[in-house]
Amino acid sequence: MSLADLVARCAALLEEAGVVFGHGTTNAFDEAAWLVLWRLDLPLDTDINAADLVQPDAQGVAAVLALIEERIRTRKPAAYLTRQAWLQGWSFYVDERVIIPRSLIAEVLVDGSLDYFVGDAPARVLDICTGNGSLAIIGAHVYPEAQVLASDISADALAVAQINVTQHALAARVQLVKSDGLAAATLHAGALFDLVLCNPPYVNAQSMAALPPEFVAEPALALDGNVRGGSDGMDFVRALLPQLATRMTDNAVLVLELGHERAHFEATFPTLPCLWLSTSAGEDQVVLIQRAALASLSGPLQGPTPLT
Repeated sequence: MSLADLVARCAALLEEAGVVFGHGTTNAFDEAAWLVLWRLDLPLDTDINAADLVQPDAQGVAAVLALIEERIRTRKPAAYLTRQAWLQGWSFYVDERVIIPRSLIAEVLVDGSLDYFVGDAPARVLDICTGNGSLAIIGAHVYPEAQVLASDISADALAVAQINVTQHALAARVQLVKSDGLAAATLHAGALFDLVLCNPPYVNAQSMAALPPEFVAEPALALDGNVRGGSDGMDFVRALLPQLATRMTDNAVLVLELGHERAHFEATFPTLPCLWLSTSAGEDQVVLIQRAALASLSGPLQGPTPLT
């Protein structure tokens, strides 16, 4: 069996089983190629159709099929099986203690979308809800002079983030802190930040109840935006935004990911000036908000609003 035939067979098995993608791949073929190449210890950029590739032996084929069977049986995302995820070309360690990195904020960090607002050398970057640390680490790579503070409420997530900070040799510039939003970060030497990144829990209650098994396998703490009693997914964001201006320099910006919750966000902050950034998922999932706009937030915020 050729490598291409093995990938095709595995893709058919994944397709037939109805597994759900979205944690680094979007279809059965790409996921099959990833798992086959990883299991056979081949580079992930291997051309599976190359004629000079050595055909997998029987032992290799059996190992691959066992991995595919595990993916189907457990419904765990592939990254939990390989203990590796990729984001904008950088590799990160992951396990079940963190959600698998896929933030669209990584795109706007890398493609220069933020340069007009923060230039090419922000001195201090804050990454709230850092998870496995991927955005903080990418920020440190993109802005090589910046000091980055990355916070998360989960000690488990921070343990994974520390692995990645060490693997990327960024311990001197990326600091991790346990914090619920700004609770601890606010006390961090009174520092002001030029750029704030945040991919918070934002999934609304109805969507949480309908998550497929691959997403249920991830920590609910990192997804569920309703843990403070709401249902619109905006609990964390509703509490965070009015606090942020006091932690930002005059020209700083917040880059906030909201997934499919733009309508709920706009119902919560109906008059907040903001700019929706273009990403591979469209122009309604990542929003940029300037400090001056955040400073204008006052009075009670809109509570959960039914959407029709």
